[in-house]
Amino acid sequence: MTRIGIIGTGYIAKGILMALDRTDDLQVTRVFTHSSPGKRTDYPKPGLLTNSIDELVGETDLVVVASGDPVRATEPVEAAIGASLPVVTMDAELQVTVGSHFARRGYITEAEGDQPGCLAALREEALAMGFSPLVYGNLKGFLNHNPTPEEMHHWSSIQGISMDKTTAFTDGTKVQIEQALVANGLGAAIARDGLLGPTAADVASGGAELAETAKRLGRPISDYLLGVPGAPAGVFLTGRHEEEMQPYLRYYKMGDGPYYTLLRNYHLCHLEVAKTVRRALEKKAPLLNNGTAPTVQVVGVAKRDLGEGEVLRHPMGSFDVRGCAVRIADHRDHVPIGLLDGARLIRPVPADGTITMDDVELVESRALELWRGLH
Repeated sequence: MTRIGIIGTGYIAKGILMALDRTDDLQVTRVFTHSSPGKRTDYPKPGLLTNSIDELVGETDLVVVASGDPVRATEPVEAAIGASLPVVTMDAELQVTVGSHFARRGYITEAEGDQPGCLAALREEALAMGFSPLVYGNLKGFLNHNPTPEEMHHWSSIQGISMDKTTAFTDGTKVQIEQALVANGLGAAIARDGLLGPTAADVASGGAELAETAKRLGRPISDYLLGVPGAPAGVFLTGRHEEEMQPYLRYYKMGDGPYYTLLRNYHLCHLEVAKTVRRALEKKAPLLNNGTAPTVQVVGVAKRDLGEGEVLRHPMGSFDVRGCAVRIADHRDHVPIGLLDGARLIRPVPADGTITMDDVELVESRALELWRGLH
């Protein structure tokens, strides 16, 4: 029986606990939390909770991360990597912020189940069948850059997830982070800051439109389609194949080409994590991580006029800031949105302005130290 540690106690982390506990070969032995274990009456197995990084690392063989807070997750992940434990994340926020530091030092991989991991798995399948990927695509049903607190409270109650997560899904922060991870991990580009996110009549035509952009850029792109009628909660890959295969692909109802779209019509988050855990335990190559030389980062864009002296709280899913994927080469003064929690503005930032290093005093943390070391 392999001992599994979990970092995080939120909605998805609880799901991972329940899913892994139903396997015959994996046993969750420790769950790391920054909250008080004795007060967590909402947690299914409170006896597993610990505030001790030493207990987490010493009593597990592999660590799964589902925190969503890159600053708080950094120290326990660093300890796990330092102890030569494999780390599996369902945490694109951590990956995009400091994941490249860990990719240089140990085994870290994003899990299949969330969109980035599902795209990486779909890519493996596509390459095995001879496709040449051009588009790694996410599917997003709705986007509102400036939702109101009342709207987010309503949908948070209906969906049963936290208000900040609901806001990050709605304002586009989450898809920007996910596709930044995909770009860095799969060697793709982004077509522009903030991605393209076109609408389309269907996934195939939208994929073909994005593939034309990739063709012009001369490399695959990471992007998303918005509001496609009837689109599932999944991911897609659009690519090309050899000319002699076109009659076969036409026969297989894949269309006339030259672009072909493979659609994975689901992503089941916590239910799929065990697949990647076993992959790591079998010492197979990481499915996906942020790479050792990332080219894309997610920065904070002001949703309203921000004044000097204001302090940003929980920026990923706030009503002050939203995330925007950018090319690092074009934004040398950038600061990741994952490091903005608690940052104090030292000069005003207008609505729709990008927050830079010159605009804020950042809270010192291990995550900030590691990010600085990447540059």
